[in-house]
Amino acid sequence: MYDLRWIRENPDAFDAGLAARGLAPLADDILSRDEKARANRTKLQELQNSSNTASKMIGQKKSKGEDADDLIAEVSQIKGELQDREEADKEMSQDLRDSLSGLPNRPEDDVPIGPDEDANIEVRRFGEPTSFDFAPREHFDIGEELGLMDFEAASKISGSRFVVLRGALARLERALAAFMLDMHADEFGYEETSVPLLVREHTAFGTGNLPKFEEDLFKTTDGFYLIPTAEMVLTNLVRDGVLGEGELPLRYIAHTPCFRSEAGAAGRDTRGILRQHQFYKVEMVSISHPDQSGEELDRMTGCAENILKRLEIPYRVMLLSSGDMGFSARRTYDIEAWMPGQDNYREISSCSNCGDFQARRMSARFKPSKGKGTEFVHTLNGSGLAVGRTMIAVMENYQLEGGGFAIPAALQPYLSGRTRIG
Repeated sequence: MYDLRWIRENPDAFDAGLAARGLAPLADDILSRDEKARANRTKLQELQNSSNTASKMIGQKKSKGEDADDLIAEVSQIKGELQDREEADKEMSQDLRDSLSGLPNRPEDDVPIGPDEDANIEVRRFGEPTSFDFAPREHFDIGEELGLMDFEAASKISGSRFVVLRGALARLERALAAFMLDMHADEFGYEETSVPLLVREHTAFGTGNLPKFEEDLFKTTDGFYLIPTAEMVLTNLVRDGVLGEGELPLRYIAHTPCFRSEAGAAGRDTRGILRQHQFYKVEMVSISHPDQSGEELDRMTGCAENILKRLEIPYRVMLLSSGDMGFSARRTYDIEAWMPGQDNYREISSCSNCGDFQARRMSARFKPSKGKGTEFVHTLNGSGLAVGRTMIAVMENYQLEGGGFAIPAALQPYLSGRTRIG
């Protein structure tokens, strides 16, 4: 959400940010409507003052026994105009709010400009792509051959983009989540949190999922939304509040199912568990001081990377372009794990700094230790990691020629010392 005062003072920077997102300039239109709204508000205040003055004079005349009919008529006329102006104020304010709430965050100045992932920049990589003496297979071929990944049963029950995991694979999914939570809570200082999976409209608005992306969400008949990620809940933990500067940063971690309609993903990744309507993810959220959010993003990205390093899975880190970033982000790093079966890197984590964009929508502030007033916090979020995609990376990078796959050493304690599946 944008600050109108900032747009008034920085119209060129506002339009430059929209241009980086592939949008037409809007500063002139926004400021013209803002000027009309402010002029109406000024007139509203003048009318209120006139009404108060006239009402006071009516009282004075009546106390002296003088005729006040002319003033009474004037007050009546003013009240009618006041009502019209108040309704216009509500309409113009809501119109501006609706316009601003549908605009994406402005990218940081050094974010690469481009319409899609082709403009992303590789920042660093870990390890070399895994090589085999045989033709590597994709995870769904490995899982189905083991009889532990059942798409047919899931389709009968729920339709496409669902899976039933059985036996050792179901346990591996649980082990991966536990391993990630333990690392983030014990080593990286995140507070493990159990959160609701159903939220109200204002919660989804706060993180920028509404109103623009309603089609991507699942909505119940009584107005709840199923969360697409725990970010939605964890970030809103500080809504409508004022923190002390000494409380920052706050760091939360949660393991939840996530629900996404995948409205724009028709025909993409239809086989396997890479893109599903329901999946599990371990999510990190940080609430940061504005001066420290850049460092916090680097720290968060490093925490996600360390999960893959511990699992010894090759990956690369990409700085996303302005056209590939999420709606609320001003800077995003994607971590892409090597998937031998696909002979490609695929996203396994996305870590973003949203600046004060979400905080303004949620009214989340902090009180500086020096000075007066309050400031908006900065919010950050990142996958730490997507559990299903991490399972894919394990299955494909550790696959065995004779069938099945080995278990990374870091996961073996979570699987009773088991060293392979299959």
